Amino acid sequence: MSEQDPMTLTFRCPRELDGLLPPPVPAVSGLPAWFKAMPQQAFNAIVSHEHDTVKRCPPFIDAMTCGFLIPLICDVKVENGEFTWDYDLPPGGESGFVRSPIGVHDASQVTGTPLFEADRFVIKFHNLWTIEAPDGYSLLFTHPVNRFDLPFTTLTGLVACDRYHDAWIHFPARWHDANFNGVLPKGTPVAQCFPVKRENWVARTAVFTEEETQRAHDLTNAIFREKGVYRRQFRA
Repeated sequence: MSEQDPMTLTFRCPRELDGLLPPPVPAVSGLPAWFKAMPQQAFNAIVSHEHDTVKRCPPFIDAMTCGFLIPLICDVKVENGEFTWDYDLPPGGESGFVRSPIGVHDASQVTGTPLFEADRFVIKFHNLWTIEAPDGYSLLFTHPVNRFDLPFTTLTGLVACDRYHDAWIHFPARWHDANFNGVLPKGTPVAQCFPVKRENWVARTAVFTEEETQRAHDLTNAIFREKGVYRRQFRA
């Protein structure tokens, strides 16, 4: 396999659910409407001229478009803290599966963490796709990157999906917008996953050499003088 050949994540679902579940999608195709609509520049009143917005920030964009988004399996209505849905799945066959889009974790399971609230559950988004990664790769599951507009925050976890791929991975989340009333639509991204190659790493610290000092000076000046230096010369 050459460096240009794509790696593959395999998403599988029970035969009974084929065609009923919204599939995981590449994150690049799931950018939210607010990002698409925002301007590339906006007026900065402090310096009295236009400045680039995050829509022109490659690290911001690259994080949002990396990996895959896992979707909510059906519409979920939220009203005064109550979650309801109308979703009739077919009976399970040889493989049983959960039949609701959302479950809960009792607050006791997060005792001692900042997530703990005695009178509130931690919700859990149910995912009905199993996920298999290539040998040597784990998957980092986290809240969809930079999606501060969502009324929940998905917890982060790392799963060795090259080994653990014959059962489902569900996504605990804290529902942080107690005032939200409305419908969370089918297909809403509830998690983003990034393949991570398992390797051993160590940290090393060092001081700049004279050559490194000059390179840092030259690059900093180039970034100050002209736009798009990182995007043109360094972006992968």
